[in-house]
Amino acid sequence: MSETLIAPSVLAADFGALRSEMQDVESAGADLLHIDVMDGSFVPPITFGDNMVAVAKGAVNIPIEAHLMIKQPARHLDAYARAGADRIIIHYETCPHLHKDLADIKKLGCSNGVALNPATPINVVEDILEDCDLVLIMTVNPGWGGQKFIDMTLCKIEQLKARITQRGLPTLVEVDGGIDPTTAPKCVAAGVDILVAGTAVFGREDRKHAINALRTAS
Repeated sequence: MSETLIAPSVLAADFGALRSEMQDVESAGADLLHIDVMDGSFVPPITFGDNMVAVAKGAVNIPIEAHLMIKQPARHLDAYARAGADRIIIHYETCPHLHKDLADIKKLGCSNGVALNPATPINVVEDILEDCDLVLIMTVNPGWGGQKFIDMTLCKIEQLKARITQRGLPTLVEVDGGIDPTTAPKCVAAGVDILVAGTAVFGREDRKHAINALRTAS
């Protein structure tokens, strides 16, 4: 991928004006919209459901990715596909049948992705990289926005990108957590294709400048 993509996380948006917030970042140059779905079980907070994906699909024309930080995501894949998700990302830590779940996402007509928590080694996806459209490296522990970037995840990104490159795969690498103009260039240098950014975009008054700052930094 020639240019790093920016995916603002709706978790950091003004919930009282979500449609206009989504449209604002689209107009500002966002490449994708990232929706963090949390169930209060796999991670403590409760955020959105498939209805938020439907709202986003009706509000913007850029692709929507649903990041399912939930237990038993296989039960809900169809709902998120029907709501309009272009990509569905599930966590390795919640999927005992990960290969099947990734295949089922593809059968629903969506791009798939697997997310790894900071303490989860990349070798757990070694045997299924060919089946992954995207691997998301969590650069904070999932659950809350505004956390500090975990530096040790940079080594994981480098290792993952090296294995993808060695095998000639089209698998994308995405990062989520603590992304700002300071951490973005480190991630891109390590091999990241997509930057998820919450407060670094929605937390700024000038969203176009914020997105450009991430692109310039990368």
